[in-house]
Amino acid sequence: MPITYQYETLATLRERAKAEVGKVVVGQGRAVELLLIAAMARGHVLLEGPPGTAKTLLGRATAYVLGADFNRVQFTPDTTPSELVGVTITRAGETKFIEGTIFTNVLLADEINRTPPRTQAALLEAMQEHRVTAAGETMPLPEPFFVLATQNPIEQEGTYPLPEAQLDRFLFDVRIGYPDEEAEVGILRATTGADPAPLQPVISGESTRALQRMVRDVPAAEPALLFAARLARATRPSESDADEMVKKYVRWGAGPRAGQALILGAKAHALLAGRFAVSPADIVRVARPVLRHRVLPNFAAEAKGVGAEQIIDRLLEQVKPPKSEIKL
Repeated sequence: MPITYQYETLATLRERAKAEVGKVVVGQGRAVELLLIAAMARGHVLLEGPPGTAKTLLGRATAYVLGADFNRVQFTPDTTPSELVGVTITRAGETKFIEGTIFTNVLLADEINRTPPRTQAALLEAMQEHRVTAAGETMPLPEPFFVLATQNPIEQEGTYPLPEAQLDRFLFDVRIGYPDEEAEVGILRATTGADPAPLQPVISGESTRALQRMVRDVPAAEPALLFAARLARATRPSESDADEMVKKYVRWGAGPRAGQALILGAKAHALLAGRFAVSPADIVRVARPVLRHRVLPNFAAEAKGVGAEQIIDRLLEQVKPPKSEIKL
């Protein structure tokens, strides 16, 4: 589907995509917006929420409105890396590579924490390099490529927590909570009546790639870069000027990828809002989903009931943009 890349039309594109997904997923407008931002920034998303909150449906619907190919993997303890990447077979003297489910535009890794680390690790190269290696051969993945992983934070038995190195590969950690009363009534209305109208793609894969290139072209002034760096550095208890709350309750802070994610997320947010420059508000808007899985509370924090969200909120109050930043 062709699209005219005028900045004032991109906000309309965002609202159309949210409206289409809203046909089947009620009350998750913010989550849809974050998925769109991540797709434009060439990032991956970890969706966390209790059962029945439409995480899988949200991912499928978002892929559809982006006009992207979609594959779903239901992770289990016996899922093997070859199911993701593929397998080489020899038949009648001819060797052939059979592609796994990872060869798609949008890969929904459902309940990723139910599969062992060996299979989780099969995603690492794909998420970082957008390619996979099998039988000694490196193969590029289709573009755009986007991993949407879901996990249930309630169940602990029979699960394998994601290692920090893999968590850091996700641009955003998006939390899906229970809906409010109005949204829940809307869910009951939408899911117990006639089938909803079919979803319509609002963009094509080619247009998505063009938008991804545009995101990289959005300028971020030096003060914006400094603000993002200060936010990431403020999460580290090893910094000499770290906040007392960080020193007391943080085991491990965010690394340099957090700053990259803040800037890329802010660029995509600005572009989808119809602006071609990053403001401090864009960085603040994506700070929580960027940092919540990169700030690791220690045992003292867990004992006191202090979570990553509280620490991030404290830092957002304390770390201010440089005064030289131009307000947009």
